[in-house]
Amino acid sequence: MSVRTYNPSVRVGNWNEDIQLEEDTLKEFLQKRESGELLYQKRTKLEQTIFKTVNLSISRDGFVHFGDKVNIRCPGALDKTQYFAHIEPRNECNLAVVPQVNKILYSNKFEAPSCVTGSRDIASNLRSTFVIKSKDGTHDGEPLRYGQVFYLSTMDNEGGNLLLQSDRVTLHKSPNKSRHQEVSLVAEPSSLTEWKILHFKPKLRFEYEGVPVPANEKIIFNHVVTNQDLCVEEEVAIRTSFGTREYEITACTQLDSHRAEKEQNQWMIVMGVPGDDIYPVSQPSCSSQGASSLS
Repeated sequence: MSVRTYNPSVRVGNWNEDIQLEEDTLKEFLQKRESGELLYQKRTKLEQTIFKTVNLSISRDGFVHFGDKVNIRCPGALDKTQYFAHIEPRNECNLAVVPQVNKILYSNKFEAPSCVTGSRDIASNLRSTFVIKSKDGTHDGEPLRYGQVFYLSTMDNEGGNLLLQSDRVTLHKSPNKSRHQEVSLVAEPSSLTEWKILHFKPKLRFEYEGVPVPANEKIIFNHVVTNQDLCVEEEVAIRTSFGTREYEITACTQLDSHRAEKEQNQWMIVMGVPGDDIYPVSQPSCSSQGASSLS
């Protein structure tokens, strides 16, 4: 291993070239700092963007509509006394995007493919805000109905307009830990990006077919092609690039002894309620008031 014995100040060797190199390096650093191109500046801007507060749509009739901006939230475990060794009871969590940091630092928006997790941060931000989009041509503003096929998309611009997708498990394609059906975000629509809402009580599903889906109430998020339900893997924690530990999200129907979906499969489409829009954006109650009163 070579050790640099001299520096440019002693005027030995290629001292002039060394001084010029150091000056060029400093000049390049200052130029990048002025233009905001340094890595720490990009990361700070990224964090300010993806954690920026987003106002959810207001549900004035109590239902979910196409074009609405919503959070997809799984309530916490009802029984906090029963849990596995070294595993805490499941907390309330939002479906959230985990972008590829090496891509988003330079593109400033979510790009496909991206992963999703269950974030314990239930504030409404770019990561956790999704849009209900039509698959059959239903216009924005029309209510989403039980059994109706739709797409779940990230927001436009910084959100990247990505679609939630799932596919069957294969030897080469499955989550690293649970090995259940993978859920991710992709850029193009297909049969694998189609979802529908089911009533959370199996005995009432036939009767509620075609009825508008209520906001802020428990539902089942079902994948059309595989007939598997969106699931929070409460025993599996993932370390994200933001330094947080979040739940793994899969498509896996977990039934109890009564053939009904367990709590891990029960979700809420969270929206604002009338009155939320009169408060300042900075107040956290704007994004969680409707859900907290019903959870």
